[in-house]
Amino acid sequence: MSGSRPQRAMRIKLTAERRERMLRALQGYFSEHFDEQISPFKAEQLLDFLVGELGPPVYNQAIRDAHAFIQGKLTDLEGEFYEPEAD
Repeated sequence: MSGSRPQRAMRIKLTAERRERMLRALQGYFSEHFDEQISPFKAEQLLDFLVGELGPPVYNQAIRDAHAFIQGKLTDLEGEFYEPEAD
């Protein structure tokens, strides 16, 4: 594809334990909500797709939210912790 950005390694990494929990959750969700059993292979493919597509925007929003929270605290640092000095 011409004009497309080169793929970077994604920073979002799932531990083996979290990945297994999420795969079980996907299979349970499909079973409960769609009355359909999905194979472990399909669950893995779906999880990889969701993490690849949804992970970055959710991760970036969390970073923006954390930045705004910290920035707000830093902006009010003097007001929160200022100690008047004796003349």
